[in-house]
Amino acid sequence: MALEVLFEDNHVLVVNKPAGLLVHGDETGDITLADLAKEYIREKYNKPGNVFMGVVHRLDRPVSGVVLLAKTSKALTRLNELFRSKKTQKTYWAIVSNRPKTEQGTLVHWLVKDSSRNVTKAYSKENPAGLRSELHYKLINVAGGKHLLGVNPITGRPHQIRVQLASMKCTILGDLKYGAPQPLPDKSIALHARQLVFEHPTLKTPVTVSAPLPESAAWAPFRS
Repeated sequence: MALEVLFEDNHVLVVNKPAGLLVHGDETGDITLADLAKEYIREKYNKPGNVFMGVVHRLDRPVSGVVLLAKTSKALTRLNELFRSKKTQKTYWAIVSNRPKTEQGTLVHWLVKDSSRNVTKAYSKENPAGLRSELHYKLINVAGGKHLLGVNPITGRPHQIRVQLASMKCTILGDLKYGAPQPLPDKSIALHARQLVFEHPTLKTPVTVSAPLPESAAWAPFRS
């Protein structure tokens, strides 16, 4: 599988992850984005032995889009701190069947993850077992009876965008786990990490990286 590189310098590597690819290893033992990134560095720079590649953040396996990786330990430490302190700007695009009641808004829930089933439940009122989760959404376009939402998560919780959109009856296309009636042909879900803005770990300048939309049929109405 070829790695689609969106931005690269001596410290960072930003790629467009395809749906279906793991970012980091799990019990399946399947090849990961980190594996592909290390192999890319070995081949491009003719580096023998181990290659350092730090995973700064993750996307769920069926989700596509921008992923930021660190090529040095110094960059990893600084980028991790940016994400912890919420000093990055993340924009996702999601395709849903139902039109939201309001064209833009803010969702706040307390999310509780069930690790045994790998699902997250959203509570509209404060739950002592949950984590406060917030996102902003905006209706961008309507085509083919589907609705394209732009989503900016303020917090970064497991399955946050998926469960919060589903809570307002806007389940993402193909997301069987959160109520979609049928899967997409490629088993992806129509959620794409469209853009990431972050401060460069050494230059301290803003970097904006956008990922082209997937080639799958679900995204066709919105690619123009």
